[in-house]
Amino acid sequence: MRFTRTSKMLSVAAVAALSLSACGGGSNEEAGTASGDNDAVIVVDGSEPQNPLIPTSTNEVGGGAILDLLFVGLVSYDADGATQNEVAESIETDDAQNYTITLKEGQTFTNGDPVTASSFVDAWNYGAAAKNAQLASYFFESIEGYDEVSAEGATVDTMSGLTVVDDTTFTVALAQPESDWPLRLGYSAFFPMPAAALEDPATYGENPVGNGPYKFASEGAWQHNQQIELVPNEDYEGPQAAQNAGITFKIYQSDTTAYQDLISDNLDVLKIIPTSDVKNFKNDLGENSIESPYAGNQTIAIPYYLPNWDGEAGKLRRQALSMAIDREEITTVIFNNGRTPAKDFTAPVLDGYQSDLPGSENLEFNPDRAKELWEEAEAIEPYDESEPLTIGYNADKGDHKTWVEAVVNSVKNNLGIELSGKPYATFKEARTEATEGTLTGALRAGWQADYPSLYNFLGPIYASGAGSNDARYDNPEFDQELSDGLAAASVEEGNEAMNRAQEKLLEDLPAIPLWYQVAQGGWSNNVNPVEFGWNGVPLYYAITGK
Repeated sequence: MRFTRTSKMLSVAAVAALSLSACGGGSNEEAGTASGDNDAVIVVDGSEPQNPLIPTSTNEVGGGAILDLLFVGLVSYDADGATQNEVAESIETDDAQNYTITLKEGQTFTNGDPVTASSFVDAWNYGAAAKNAQLASYFFESIEGYDEVSAEGATVDTMSGLTVVDDTTFTVALAQPESDWPLRLGYSAFFPMPAAALEDPATYGENPVGNGPYKFASEGAWQHNQQIELVPNEDYEGPQAAQNAGITFKIYQSDTTAYQDLISDNLDVLKIIPTSDVKNFKNDLGENSIESPYAGNQTIAIPYYLPNWDGEAGKLRRQALSMAIDREEITTVIFNNGRTPAKDFTAPVLDGYQSDLPGSENLEFNPDRAKELWEEAEAIEPYDESEPLTIGYNADKGDHKTWVEAVVNSVKNNLGIELSGKPYATFKEARTEATEGTLTGALRAGWQADYPSLYNFLGPIYASGAGSNDARYDNPEFDQELSDGLAAASVEEGNEAMNRAQEKLLEDLPAIPLWYQVAQGGWSNNVNPVEFGWNGVPLYYAITGK
């Protein structure tokens, strides 16, 4: 979504207009109230973070869930996706390019250090600098001077667009006007960090000190591959104050085990119901369940460095593969209609979504056309059958094996090529290969929105050099459309440019969109009804015991 370039200060009303056109919150009006047992420690399912818990180097859900409770940024998002001030007192601009940010006074990190303008500026410079190799560096690309600090072999490590005025004020100059830039500032890449974090990131990442509603229960709260224990930060006074005595993320190696713990009341909240249980979870859990659309999707990324999948022949094969997948049958049979076949690369709950973009026909089931496209590719460059395609998936979370096998069978039956699933033991293992660019096949690549915007589903994943660009897609025309969209003067113009960018994706298919995600989760009899937010994540801070 886009900000409208109008008033000097981004008012609450203006920001609220950027919220989702439909939200994925809980259905029970009691969810999120503090009427229950506030002394209960809530046990929820989690996954082992890929990296040390540093905001600028976390781009996956396991670590992201923890960081979103340990930290708050200049703004945060409420249950419906609307922006609300957190550390920021105000974010002002006259031209959508030059911003003055004033912080609320008296805020501290949990180690007692003050949260100052430098806490943001230094953290952002650290995240952007090439020498630090942070996965979220792309999120700073709008700031003036980013190109100089992010270039390979860069000799400068501070962006010229960031200036500390005093302890509670800093200014930001963007490379071009971008009226929706403040909307991104609740994402973890933009969190502040204390000086100690930048002095010794490796040590800090094992025991992070933040400024959010929770903190680590102890120095050894992260028991790798077992659990992470958080307790309330008594000094936090924002809108996400803890209504319980703590959150313990229990790290499961199997979602099936987690589900059994849930129905046995040995786990309080399960964010995602295993695929094998989606037909029965409403009967098993009754009113202790939710099924609601949210801003997320599922795709299969195919790296361009793989043999057979680059150039013109590779593009035709990608289109053929997409048309050989019967999304309607899979979402009906495997997910019990709990998913919706994808028509684009974003999500229907976002403002600006279009289901009939040019190129969307490449996402329709059409086995005859798929075979024709494959033959066209063969005429250009024969398929090397010694390196058949695999679809990688993590076996520890999400119960992806069932649907991956369904996709594999659909393609094999309708296109007649060799294809197989490739399980990774953990999500961390799969993400590490994707990050390092060492995948030997395709990879399932779902996306959960960081903030409510079409751009968030496009730039961080498909822009040249972006940290989550698993396919290593590089299309200057696509990048330019993104830039034009960010610089647009209105919400409508910005969305039009983003959708023009999508037309490039729908033709090239660096990833194969499969379906839009739906929050299917549940909670135990030990807690009051749980509310899920606009991005499909439970509002952990609002969960109370019975």
